Amino acid sequence: MHQHAFEQDTIIAPSTPPGEGAIGIIRLSGSKAIALSDVFFRGKKPLSAVASHTLHYGHLFDGDRLLDEVVVSVFKGPHSYTGEDVIEISCHGSSFILSEVLQAFIRKGARMAKPGEFTQRAFLNGKLDLSQAESVADIIAAENEAQHQLAFSQMRGGYTEVLHDLRNELITFAGLIELELDFSQEDVAFADRTALQELLLRIKHILQQLIESFQLGNVLKKGIPVAIVGEPNVGKSTLLNALLNEEKAMVSDIAGTTRDVIEDVLVIDGIAFRFLDTAGLRDTHDVLEAAGIERSYEKLKIAHIVLYLGDIRKSVEEWVRDIARLPLASHQQVFLLLNKADLVLANEATLNVESVGNAVGRKSMALSAKDGLQLDALKKQLVAWVTQHPSYRQGMIVSNARHVEALKATLQSLESISEGMAQGISGDLLAIDIRMALFHLGSITGQVEVDRDILGTIFGKFCIGK
Repeated sequence: MHQHAFEQDTIIAPSTPPGEGAIGIIRLSGSKAIALSDVFFRGKKPLSAVASHTLHYGHLFDGDRLLDEVVVSVFKGPHSYTGEDVIEISCHGSSFILSEVLQAFIRKGARMAKPGEFTQRAFLNGKLDLSQAESVADIIAAENEAQHQLAFSQMRGGYTEVLHDLRNELITFAGLIELELDFSQEDVAFADRTALQELLLRIKHILQQLIESFQLGNVLKKGIPVAIVGEPNVGKSTLLNALLNEEKAMVSDIAGTTRDVIEDVLVIDGIAFRFLDTAGLRDTHDVLEAAGIERSYEKLKIAHIVLYLGDIRKSVEEWVRDIARLPLASHQQVFLLLNKADLVLANEATLNVESVGNAVGRKSMALSAKDGLQLDALKKQLVAWVTQHPSYRQGMIVSNARHVEALKATLQSLESISEGMAQGISGDLLAIDIRMALFHLGSITGQVEVDRDILGTIFGKFCIGK
């Protein structure tokens, strides 16, 4: 990577969240990080004389004024997070002390880091590729195990290692086609067109899998939206409360009392599910209730899992009719929940579940939201929807919107190459299409020059100090 002019600055920022705490850490990176720290640090040795990856106890003085008792970590480039000299100062966690230390360093020539600038330097200095750098923000933001595993997988390289290998194979063909152009007078073919077609098919197959995985990756990142729907007063709010173990929704004997969409998140086996409890679906003349039902239908469209709750005593014909009314999409997983199973005998419940499931052609189970009967089985079904997903089993999941757009653009370029080869276009035009595919693939990991505005957008989402 080329060193950019602005990187000559030595940057500084607090790396711990604002507020009081036992310890506050200040991080510096740049060519003057160690020299600037030596201006203030007094310990057994100057920091310029110590080995990399060592800790040093001492005091910070601004002139004769004692700022704090500290421990300083020294990381000398290129073996550091940013690839530059990095200093981390562990102070007492007083916001006043941290502010004083920051101001002292800034007066001596350090500059406050922009959001994500440490990680941006790590990318520009070749310590991380662009997709790994982006995953750092996701690791910090992860609120559950699934989000953390998704981000950490990308931090380790994830699917970008596969794309890197495929891109290298495509580069080989691009080079052979360019060579053909140099020998155009001799009419020689260096690039095996059949082998190129096979490579294109292989790349397209992998790209399509990755693009399809974004649907799962995006919801894993944000929480899988689950809509609880059904007629009024059938127990939707009771079920939500039982799942969340709290009185989140308003429960009443009056039909149609949930007039809006209630949302909460439940983490089951490390996977976040975003539950949407919706207004009862029925014909109504009540303006407020009708507005709530309209919002329910809108929310239903974004749900990946639909829990349709109905009374277990309802006839099979009524179940078929009511499910047929729902605007369901092909990608949505629908579970039929026959509620109030505590009101019928066990063998009757089993028969009803089988009859309804077969008639509607959906997964079905009996439960009692009021008594908590079969709720654990329902939770297992929700988790299984994720763990049995092909993308999840393969371990190659795209969760970054920028990546999926680059994958789609690459796929489009590959289609142009295939069509061009079928039409027998000239090598120079084929080379242009291949270069375009290489550009889009390379933009994911930053193997091509990425526009500064794009970098600003990516790293601007980070917290200060990372």
